Amino acid sequence: MAGLINDSVEHRAVRDSVAGIAARYGSRYFLQRGRAGEGIEDLWKDLGAAGLLGLHLPEEYGGGGGGMTEAVVVVEELGAHGMPLLIWVISPAICGNILSQHGSVSLKQQWLPSIADGSKKMAFGLTEPDAGSNSHNLKTTARRTGAGWTITGSKYYISAVDQASAILIVARDADHSTPEKNALSLFVVPTDSPGLTYRPIDTSIVSPDKQFLVYLDQVQVGEEALIGVAGNGLRQVFDGLNPERILVGALCGGIGRYAIDKACAYAKQRCVWSTPIGAHQGIAHPLAEAHIAVELSRMATARSAEMFDAGQPAGEAANIAKFAASEAALKALDQAIQTHGGNGLSNEYGLSELWFVTRLMRTAPVSREMTLNFIAQTSLGLPRSY
Repeated sequence: MAGLINDSVEHRAVRDSVAGIAARYGSRYFLQRGRAGEGIEDLWKDLGAAGLLGLHLPEEYGGGGGGMTEAVVVVEELGAHGMPLLIWVISPAICGNILSQHGSVSLKQQWLPSIADGSKKMAFGLTEPDAGSNSHNLKTTARRTGAGWTITGSKYYISAVDQASAILIVARDADHSTPEKNALSLFVVPTDSPGLTYRPIDTSIVSPDKQFLVYLDQVQVGEEALIGVAGNGLRQVFDGLNPERILVGALCGGIGRYAIDKACAYAKQRCVWSTPIGAHQGIAHPLAEAHIAVELSRMATARSAEMFDAGQPAGEAANIAKFAASEAALKALDQAIQTHGGNGLSNEYGLSELWFVTRLMRTAPVSREMTLNFIAQTSLGLPRSY
C-alpha cells in the first residue's frame, strides 16, 4: 500500500530493498523468534550488509550520509512487513545520532562503523525506576576518579541489553550537579564491565527485543567513555530523543499499514452468505477511518524527519508524529483483529501478538499524557501543569 507518501526515486529504492529482505524472512520469523526469546541476527546482518542500518550516519564512519528521512523509510517498511524492530530505533537511531553529533573521534571510529554494518549494537540507558519522563530526577551517579569515572545506580525498562555490546548510560554528574539541579553526563559503558549486571523484566510483549533492569555497582570507565562535555548531557540526550520519537512514528506507521493490509485481504476473501465481508459498511468504514488516521500519521512523521534533517526545531513535530502514529496504529490493529473475528486472536494470523508492542508505543518512549503536556505548554502557551 503506497498510500499518500510520495517517495523519491532514492527512497523507493530503499523501500524496495527493505521489502525484499523482509519478505525473505516473513512476519512469522519475527513472531517465532519473539515467542522463543531468540534474536534476529540473520535478518540484522542482512540489513547491515545492505547498508540499511547506517544510511543516516556519516559516510566517513561507515554510514550512508543520509538522514532521518531515510531512516523513516527503513523502520516503517520493516513494520509494514510485521517486523517492528525496537533495536533499530535504539542502536542506529538514538545511540548512533548522539555519537555522531557529540562523540569523540575515537568513539565514532570505535562504534559507528560497527553499528552501521550490524556487527555491534548499543542499548540506551535513560529510564530509572523512579525517573521516567523526568530525566532531571536521575539517581544513577557518575563520579570522577583518577583514572576516569565510577558509575553507580540502576536503569529500568532498557531494551535489548542482552544483544548489546555497550549501553549509552545517562547519569547524574556528581561534580556538576547542585542540590537544586542535576547536571547530566553521558558514557559508553561496555556490557561486560565488572559491576554491570542485568535481569529480564517479564512482560506480555512478543518481540525479539526484550526489556531489562540494569544494575551498575561501582562500574569503572575511562575518560574516553565520556560523550561530549561533562555536565552538558541534557542537550546531548535531546539530540537522541527527537530521532527516537520520529522513528517510533515510523514504526507505528508500518504496523498500521501491516494491520490494514492484513484486514483488507481477509475482508476481500472471507465470505458470509456468498458476500465478501468487506462489502459491508460495518467492516469497510472502520477500516477506511483507520487508513485515514495511519496515512495522516505517516505524513506527520515524514514532515518531522524533514524538519530534523533541515536543522529546524523538530521537537513539536516529532512529538506530534509519535502521538498520532501510536494512536493510529493501535486503532488499525484493533480494527484488523475485529475484522478477522475469532481468527484475529489466532497466532496463525499474526495480529494479536503485535498488540502489546503496539500498545507500548502509547507509553514509551514518552507517554501520551506527557506528549500532550508538551504540546499544551510549548505549542499552545498554556500554564505548566507540573
